[in-house]
Amino acid sequence: MRYDMPGPEPAQPIGVFDSGVGGLTVLRALTARLPGEDFLYLGDTARLPYGAKSPASVSRYAVQCARVLADQGVKLLVVACNTASSVALPALRENFPGLPVLGVVEPGARAACERTDTGRIAVIATESTVRGGAYHTAIRRIRPNAQIHSLPCPLFVALAEEGWTDGPLVEGIVQEYLRPLFARFGEQGPDTLVLGCTHFPVLCAPIARVAGSGVAVIDSAATAAAQVAEYLDQAGLRRGKQANAEERVRFMATDGAGRFARVAGVFLGQDLTPEQITIVDL
Repeated sequence: MRYDMPGPEPAQPIGVFDSGVGGLTVLRALTARLPGEDFLYLGDTARLPYGAKSPASVSRYAVQCARVLADQGVKLLVVACNTASSVALPALRENFPGLPVLGVVEPGARAACERTDTGRIAVIATESTVRGGAYHTAIRRIRPNAQIHSLPCPLFVALAEEGWTDGPLVEGIVQEYLRPLFARFGEQGPDTLVLGCTHFPVLCAPIARVAGSGVAVIDSAATAAAQVAEYLDQAGLRRGKQANAEERVRFMATDGAGRFARVAGVFLGQDLTPEQITIVDL
């Protein structure tokens, strides 16, 4: 069902949704880059992870999440989930024709193409994102001759959500994933590594150490925030910094306010309480 909306206005909030808490890395980058904007964040914690779901299910869930945010009058929808960004953008744009929709795959792919010198680009993501080939498609659209290899890293999600973001155990798991992935490129290896899941930036330190100084690590959260800022400026929708006002964020989840608040500290860099999380029913 199409959801017709009036044109967006600068004073409206920005809507951000993810399958759970990983998208909080995108929210963190957005609030840092866009002081004064209001944000609504929705984590679909009742149905996570999206990474192992079918494309049809992910698209259906994404439309349901978007409807919650659209009902609250957002001016822009940020799909802070690589899996949903890889399969659900067409469904979102069809169902919400008046609502601008931005994902995290395209800005990550663009940043990788701008950074690489050799065209050898590695991608780590969820199973669904890798299976769908969204990064391959987006990168080759910009750089047709790029050599791309990708690998699903499901344990990274579990590590991030448990708050295990560094140390010998984490570094050992990172090595187990990256060693065979990098070997696919031959002796020279890749020169660019895309973190194709919004959980992965909290593991950036051990990932960067294992990858080595010759590999540029692309954070899809940071690149998405840069694209949002660029879009708002071009569309005349940036609210700008407000005098005597901090950025304001409202948090929603579909289940588990207590766990959401506990895990959010790892991704958002600030403590939340369960009372700050509104549970919504999709």
